[in-house]
Amino acid sequence: MIRLTTPTGRALRSDAAHNRDGLLAAATRVLASAEGEPSLRAIAREAGVGIATLYRHFPTREALVAAVYQDQVDRLTSGARELLEQESPSVALRRWMDLFGTWVAAKNGMLATLLSMIDSGDLAHAQTRDELLAAIAAILDAGVTAGDLRPDVTPEEVSAALIGIFTVTQQPGNPVAADRLLDILLDGLRPQQSRRARGH
Repeated sequence: MIRLTTPTGRALRSDAAHNRDGLLAAATRVLASAEGEPSLRAIAREAGVGIATLYRHFPTREALVAAVYQDQVDRLTSGARELLEQESPSVALRRWMDLFGTWVAAKNGMLATLLSMIDSGDLAHAQTRDELLAAIAAILDAGVTAGDLRPDVTPEEVSAALIGIFTVTQQPGNPVAADRLLDILLDGLRPQQSRRARGH
């Protein structure tokens, strides 16, 4: 009998974690580009693994959707902190908007499953919303303190504007680019004197 040593066991666990992360990344890409809900086999192919490997990590479509959804929320909340450490608040907000767009796009490919899970109580949608609003609030507060962003804008208003932009720009045949609208939105979130200075 061949016995696995502890270091090999750790390597196997590391490989399993790597496979899971790869599946989440692949699922996000496939879900973001899909018009409807893609098959789990398509996600496994994108990740370069067999369907059995996918099922070992995510035994149901709901398990995969919940993991992708939470992974994106975690990226948004941690991303807000990391961006504020690296950039000015206005630049951090603009880059965070792109992360938000990835999250919205991924939701399009799992919308039916998400709605079913929310209706059944299997997904804490209200908690997720609070986490995202808290991430936006952190950036806005930093921006107000730095004189970089307007003090009269709420996280709810920014969230609604972002959802509106990504909903419109992801429609087939839409001629307006999301990046252009996001730049306009950010400009409107700057203090008035800052906008005047940028115009000179």
